[in-house]
Amino acid sequence: MSPLRQTSTARRTRTPAVDPACAGAVDLAREAAVETAGRDDVGEHLGLTPDGDRVVTHYFASLDPAYVGWRWAVTVARASRARNVTVDEVVLLPGDRALLAPAWVPWLERLRPGDLGPGDLLPTAPDDPRLAAGLTETAADLDRAAQWELGIGRVRVLSAEGRDEATARWYEGVAGPRAPIAASAPAQCSTCGFFLLLAGELRQVFGVCANEYAPDDGRVVSADHGCGAHSEAVNVPAASEHGPPVLDELDYEIVATAAPAGDG
Repeated sequence: MSPLRQTSTARRTRTPAVDPACAGAVDLAREAAVETAGRDDVGEHLGLTPDGDRVVTHYFASLDPAYVGWRWAVTVARASRARNVTVDEVVLLPGDRALLAPAWVPWLERLRPGDLGPGDLLPTAPDDPRLAAGLTETAADLDRAAQWELGIGRVRVLSAEGRDEATARWYEGVAGPRAPIAASAPAQCSTCGFFLLLAGELRQVFGVCANEYAPDDGRVVSADHGCGAHSEAVNVPAASEHGPPVLDELDYEIVATAAPAGDG
């Protein structure tokens, strides 16, 4: 690097000198902070930093209980060859111990299952990995993939990744074999008459409950899920059936009867 370029680089990166007049304008900076705050919530002077030639920022502690750990930053400046120092900017900045709001997260990333309500629309990204192109108009689409799924009338269908995510979520959720209600069930859903198998590959693991009295009625459940509403859980006796009579041998009562005719 040439000496001229070295000098130019050093000039651009050098730390500006502290202007004595701007550094001494502590009272001016405090008055500006108090005026901006609207009340005397400005604390002690915390120091200053030079921002450029004849430009200095003074820092003051904030005494506002709603802004603990924050500080007032007042930038003052002085024109070249001028004696008067003027206020350039007043802002309230967070310090190292300031309580800050969490980082902003886009709405689509904040959304959780169950958040969608009536009238809400949830857009799906064109490159959503859970979806794959379906058969739309031409037979040439059949050559696209080995794991092709019939999708006539649908532009996109579930991709292999989308199916894997769904099956893992369902199986590990409240409709899987580890749910508390399944642990106490008399038998699995796979042996229940109300268990309707899904179509395609998912029928190997999942079905839909069709028992209106079951807690999972109309929902996808795993074949090894279960509940107390299993079709074969209880055999209800016929209405004409009744138990044998019970003979009470622990107590008795005396019943008066008339003497038979001809006695005595």
